[in-house]
Amino acid sequence: MTTTSTTDSYVLFTVADTTYALSSEDVRHMEMIEQITPVPNAAHYLEGVVLSRGQIVPVVNLRARFGFEKAPLDPSTRLLIVRSGERWVGLVVDSAREFVTIPRASIEPPSNALTGLSTDYLEGIANVGGRLVLVLDVANVLDASLASSVAARASAESTAAGVAPTPQTSV
Repeated sequence: MTTTSTTDSYVLFTVADTTYALSSEDVRHMEMIEQITPVPNAAHYLEGVVLSRGQIVPVVNLRARFGFEKAPLDPSTRLLIVRSGERWVGLVVDSAREFVTIPRASIEPPSNALTGLSTDYLEGIANVGGRLVLVLDVANVLDASLASSVAARASAESTAAGVAPTPQTSV
């Protein structure tokens, strides 16, 4: 007899004063950030690479990836090592300390009122203990083709606004 869980385990973290969740199945581990080695000509959101448990891992700054201003690293900043497909990638987040279970039924798809980039990264939105939590789809956050389409959108919007576009590369 097989039973299916009606709840899933998530790691909660913050970026720019917003709480996000990633499935704990996608998170290998979290750690403090010691040193990030910059990579020349990388996308604005790619901080560089780190050595994590003997493996070289690219590091994505989620603040920059989501269009927020980068913040200086501090003692609460964490690096979440996540897996998408066969890739391991580090995600720089403002803080991460919480593990919760969220009933699947309480995760609602993003509203049709939300359009564009904001919904591309979202699996859904949940109410966890009275606060709204944005549940991320890690594959879409790291998807290079999505990054290209996001960059194309941003470039088109910038060009329409009279601002020169910024070159982008993939994760």
